Amino acid sequence: MKKKILKISIVGKTNSGKSTLLNSLVGETLSITNKKINTTEEVIIGITNINKNQLIFYDTPGLNHIKNIDSNKIKLKRNLWSGINESDLIIYLIDIVKYNFNEIYKNILKLKETNKKIIIVFNKNDLIEKKLILPKIKELNKNFNDISFFSISAKKNSGIEILINYLLTQTNYGQWQFEYNQLSNKDDIFLTNESTRNAILTFLHKEIPYNVKIINKMYKHLQNGDLKIKQDIEIKNLRYKKIILGKNGSKIKEIRLKSQNNISMILKTKVHLYINVITSNAD
Repeated sequence: MKKKILKISIVGKTNSGKSTLLNSLVGETLSITNKKINTTEEVIIGITNINKNQLIFYDTPGLNHIKNIDSNKIKLKRNLWSGINESDLIIYLIDIVKYNFNEIYKNILKLKETNKKIIIVFNKNDLIEKKLILPKIKELNKNFNDISFFSISAKKNSGIEILINYLLTQTNYGQWQFEYNQLSNKDDIFLTNESTRNAILTFLHKEIPYNVKIINKMYKHLQNGDLKIKQDIEIKNLRYKKIILGKNGSKIKEIRLKSQNNISMILKTKVHLYINVITSNAD
């Protein structure tokens, strides 16, 4: 049997659940999930191989940036369009709890300009009565009768199998782009750096999480099977350092422990994480 392939971009507003969906589709934690905005800065690729089919998923920055002209957000807009342009099919993920017909209608029209197949996936259906979803599907279907609709809960892993089975019907004959056992275009060092960035997003507020850079200094498997990691949190403004460290080092300890526990869960091994705060071009 010849190999088949399908490239899928996952688009949607910030906090619609794109990263959670990617993790559910692949079955591993590849992309960080956090309630703060713009947590996905890069295009993260997840790969699922089923029999002779390779599904390649592009987790993209929020759809909020599809027309963004803010120079500070130009990278997010560029990465969003990069994921869309690479794909054969677009999953437009919608938070069903925050359904807004006019906004969705405009976004679909914009996505249709790409001439790519679009499917709409309503997420978080565990937070709303099922009978309230059908009228929304009918409302959109009346305007876009060429689009297929799905209802899922990415967090609860509900409806994912139905979605995957549909995607398998859309694959085309072609050479695979990734090896059979490859789950992502990102390596483990990227994932561990992202884990620390996620912890910073969780415990720190305002502009600080978006003005730090995580740098890996050591990634070493010890003889006993444990993993030793050293990271630098690079800041550009010296005043952030005191805030990141916290009183008597309490905040950096919280960040370290959350990241360390998350890395251990992802990589399924005991982790020893050491974090240092450094300045670069500090004021």
